[in-house]
Amino acid sequence: MDNHSEVREFLTSRRARLTPEQAGLQAGRNRRVPGLRRGEVAMLADVSVEYYSKIERGNLTGASDAVLNAISRALQLDAAERAHLFDLARAATAPAQGAPRPRPKGWVARPGLQLILETITGGPAFVRNGRMDILATNVLGRIFYDEAFGGPGRGNIARYAFLDERARNFYPDWGKAADITVQILRTEAGRDPYDKGLQDLVGELSTHSDEFRTRWGAHDVRQHTTGTKRFRHHAVGELTLTYEELALTAEAGLSLLVYAAEPASATEERLRLLASLAATGDHLGQALRTEGYTTASSE
Repeated sequence: MDNHSEVREFLTSRRARLTPEQAGLQAGRNRRVPGLRRGEVAMLADVSVEYYSKIERGNLTGASDAVLNAISRALQLDAAERAHLFDLARAATAPAQGAPRPRPKGWVARPGLQLILETITGGPAFVRNGRMDILATNVLGRIFYDEAFGGPGRGNIARYAFLDERARNFYPDWGKAADITVQILRTEAGRDPYDKGLQDLVGELSTHSDEFRTRWGAHDVRQHTTGTKRFRHHAVGELTLTYEELALTAEAGLSLLVYAAEPASATEERLRLLASLAATGDHLGQALRTEGYTTASSE
């Protein structure tokens, strides 16, 4: 991914969405676009128009933290957007040498990490990378995401969301889930723009999904840490789950995500039923035991 283009398109999109009134400025007459002008952003950030124009053209090399913070305030960036701007600046200052670098293949969870996953029995738990590959799961995680493993998703949540029609049933609010998925990938692209696996995934999804391509072009980003999500699993029905996502400090770039149900809720009962399917002779449980619930995916 070209860093200059990423910077230019990100800053341009943030400037275009912010009206003069929102920035505390007089709109005036004869404005060609509803968003801020470059000169207005420069004034709000207390930098010269020439310098801001250079930055918005994609040249973040050498931009200080103070300047980046000032631009973040001027454009009213949220925490995720500010972090993304800093990631883009780091990539501009220390670009990768040569072609995009591939990641090592065949990552397998350490025995200790897999043991911890298996001790989580009350809800789905899994390890994923920034590309949203599911790399390891507990029993409930494997059966919870069985469609993502068993179809066009090939163990990748983003590919499942946009290329597998079943995902539109799995996510009752598919549009919101699709937005979040792309925002997570955009955030990862800022952190590691030279990840060839991510580039290949974005290219594949852009080619096969107009809905992905439109969302990717919006340059929206997200910090995915905690919240509540709704699902509709084909075997047990509606589920409302809270989640926490934790960075694995011993595994750079990987996260542990754990879902949980409210005690004594209908969702908790349905999770128990889902777990029983994995423990009995049900066809879902058979598939789980045959394939194993640690997946070797390219990392």
